[in-house]
Amino acid sequence: MQEDSNTIKKIFNDSQSPVIEINNLHKTFGENNHVLRGVNLSVNKGEDLVILGKSGTGKSITIKCLVGLIKADKGEIKIFGDDITKLNTNELNKIRVKVGFLFQNAALYDSMSVRENLEFTLKRHFEELTAEEVATEVHEVLENVGLVDAIDKMPSELSGGMRKRIGLARTLILKPEIILYDEPTTGLDTITSKEISELILEIQRKRKTTSIIITHDMACAKLTADRVMILKDGVIHTEGSYDELENSDDEWVRSFFI
Repeated sequence: MQEDSNTIKKIFNDSQSPVIEINNLHKTFGENNHVLRGVNLSVNKGEDLVILGKSGTGKSITIKCLVGLIKADKGEIKIFGDDITKLNTNELNKIRVKVGFLFQNAALYDSMSVRENLEFTLKRHFEELTAEEVATEVHEVLENVGLVDAIDKMPSELSGGMRKRIGLARTLILKPEIILYDEPTTGLDTITSKEISELILEIQRKRKTTSIIITHDMACAKLTADRVMILKDGVIHTEGSYDELENSDDEWVRSFFI
């Protein structure tokens, strides 16, 4: 049944125009550290794309270029058909509201409670909302991540898994159409990692989000991926389903799945 569901989903995804397109993306740090050497990828609406690769191969750099946190040296980065490398600051900010980014450390403001972290994010982008509307949005998004009871806690009072959930709540409160996950399960135990992976899937089903997931966690990759890409030497070395790559004829590719 799971296989049939995935097949139907793949057919649906393949019929859509990509919402993310990266063409010939290059990024160099200093004179000789050529991290990205011509990355090409596309992601369809409603698809979860997992990107794998050894440490330092540019996985996180790729998604940071996607939202303009790092400026690409060369290449085309299209989101919803707009090349963000050609947008001014105001135009780029309008795109960024539609793209959520979950950082490795959740990036919460330590001096603010959970409620205040979420309120601050929402008010910064939607100043016209009333206090009642803000409160409703905060409560709803905490329900989505199962942490309503943590609303008045400080980040220092939260476990690693709870911080990840609140970080995701802060991403979700802007109702993004795209979510970029940078190592969402890093530093978490096996059970909590599975809970976060399942939450990623639940968010995708409920909100029809499109996602790119950077991870070293193969259990997370297997659970969440519609498609997997592997970066090597600054380019996409191979792509396919999790099962296809796990059984690849390429020994180097198979080494990720051992």
